Amino acid sequence: MSQVDFAAIFPDEVLTRAHVRAVDVPVGAQSVRMALITLDNGADHTRPNTFGPAGLAELDQALDEAFAIDGVAAVALTGKPFGFAAGADLSGIGSITSREVAAQVGRAGHRVFSRLHRAAVPTFCFYNGLALGGGVEIGLHCDYRTVLTQIPAFGLPECYLGLVPGWGGCWLLPNLVGPERAVRVIIDNALNNNRMLGAAEVLALGIADAGFAAADFLEQSLRWAAEVVLGQRKVTRDPVDRDEATWEAALARATSIANTRTAKAAPAPYRAVELIRAARTVDRAVGFAAEDEALADLIMGEELRAGLYAFDLVQHRAKRPAGAPPRALARPVTSVGVVGAGLMASQLALLLLRRLEVPVVMTDLDQARVESGLGHVHGEIDKLVSAKRLSPDRANRLRGLLSGSTDRSVFAGADLVIEAVFEEMAVKKEVFAELEAVIAPECVLATNTSSLSVTEMAADLTHPERVVGMHFFNPVAVMPLLEVVAAERTDESSLATAFAVAATLKKTAVVVRDSPAFIVNRLLGRWMSETARIVDAGTPIPVADSASAGLAPMTPFVLLGLVGLPVALHTSQTLHEAFPDRFAVSANLRRLVAAGRSAVYTWVDGAPRLDPEVLSLFEQPADPVVLDRARVREQILDALAEEVGLMLAEGVVGAPEDIDLAMITGAGFPLYNGGLTPLLDRTGASERATGSRFLPRGRASLPPE
Repeated sequence: MSQVDFAAIFPDEVLTRAHVRAVDVPVGAQSVRMALITLDNGADHTRPNTFGPAGLAELDQALDEAFAIDGVAAVALTGKPFGFAAGADLSGIGSITSREVAAQVGRAGHRVFSRLHRAAVPTFCFYNGLALGGGVEIGLHCDYRTVLTQIPAFGLPECYLGLVPGWGGCWLLPNLVGPERAVRVIIDNALNNNRMLGAAEVLALGIADAGFAAADFLEQSLRWAAEVVLGQRKVTRDPVDRDEATWEAALARATSIANTRTAKAAPAPYRAVELIRAARTVDRAVGFAAEDEALADLIMGEELRAGLYAFDLVQHRAKRPAGAPPRALARPVTSVGVVGAGLMASQLALLLLRRLEVPVVMTDLDQARVESGLGHVHGEIDKLVSAKRLSPDRANRLRGLLSGSTDRSVFAGADLVIEAVFEEMAVKKEVFAELEAVIAPECVLATNTSSLSVTEMAADLTHPERVVGMHFFNPVAVMPLLEVVAAERTDESSLATAFAVAATLKKTAVVVRDSPAFIVNRLLGRWMSETARIVDAGTPIPVADSASAGLAPMTPFVLLGLVGLPVALHTSQTLHEAFPDRFAVSANLRRLVAAGRSAVYTWVDGAPRLDPEVLSLFEQPADPVVLDRARVREQILDALAEEVGLMLAEGVVGAPEDIDLAMITGAGFPLYNGGLTPLLDRTGASERATGSRFLPRGRASLPPE
């Protein structure tokens, strides 16, 4: 086998050093000599440790040194402060063009990590902070594990990206905690928008053996490990049920999850299922070799390339928004006003308090509504304190910064005022007119509208240049996206202020030209409109709904229940008025809203079931057109491709990357699809609808055969 020049494939690798030192740990009258390996890439908290080819070689050498320490009784791994390791360095994966080279990536990790479970002395992993992917797997190769009780994130996200845990995870985890728990971590959590585990779950699942707080985590972990070495502390684990029926039941659930969430469009979870199945009967060497083969196949697949492109968007483009004015143009924001005291306004007020830590004042039409909004914010602060996510002192400080009033003159000293009132143009224009009469000349006015024209909203103001759209997504504390809308007369300073606030709020800001429904709601509206059109023509709801599985976290009719049928009808009417040739208003949706229905499904045992009363309200056409799932999916993707092409031509966004970033962070479109435009390219929808591919920059593609 020829030697691979990994340095050329991974030229941007940030080397994670592996520092070795001998530590003598006293336990009563005895002492245990341990070799402590600390992983540290020298980037503090700004960049997590990763394992690239050079980093694996560094760790390999460190293990030589550790095992050679005179009198060493155990070897332990830990990371730099509050950061263990984020897994493999993926920066060069897109440059790999040979399956054999791809396979060697898996073999390299297995070879080095396997030294830990083959060691002549006990090995320990101290998960002292963020642990993802290969960072979790290296610990699984050790004999024992401790975890930081305040760990920020712990998980195996590979299936979310289009990979499998291929450095031991698919064999080691099910043989440590059993198939059901392994499925939860490897497949269920990964496909559930990359859900992470907290320390309590890591311990309850049996992945770690002990947990310690940050104040003395390393000291406690070393002492605990020394007690294990001396036999003073026994570690017991639940035995793994080896019964085939038990494993097959877990794997059937895993397959069902993959079918529901990816519609078989992503190969990675299915490869993970097969690897977990094999882990019941094959030995470690065979299991690891199968992981190598799976990695080789997936690395050479288009799905992974799309996933890495999407991951790069979230990690890099999100932090440096395209089209944002220079930060120096932003005005200082030392106090904020929120117009409205409903649920959305209360969520905004809480976020502004927590991130900006400046005075926030809420207003509404009467004192009862104001008190309700303030009460909601106070209640959420109390929950954060109970969950130990907020200290009592800081909670009191935030409460002191919040106030409410029915008099909008309280906004006189505000630097930024955000309206979050009813989605009706006349109402919003009236609010802005009242605000302009009381706010300071430099105050920026923002609207949280989800679909209305910001330009029209500001048209009658004396200073329309200070009006900017700041469209937050619900729930505000969870959804990363903030659509920053530039109206026709919005000036650079107001736009820069919106971006600066977004950065402080830790939101992913995407600039969008003022247009109906902006990015996310326009595309979701087209998706739902096309699905409703197909259903109204005669295709059964379950067929039409399931055709979108894997495109977004929820299928269209499930999403309708979340946003509410009246809201969905209002949005579809707004889009129909703007684009009558492409956006239809469903007659059946009108009927459901008129009948007072709020959703299409009822939920039984956590699963959606079609409401028979809803079905009775649906009218079937005289000559129904019934499509199968494949045709429905193609029609929906073609409609989305057409809309994306029009949005790019209209200049709604500057590039396909902005659409992908918005749909990932605002609508939860999965990374393994690459967002949206790579999926449209890969399925041929973009060429069918527009005559060409979107080909967003930065997406690595395989060379033609």
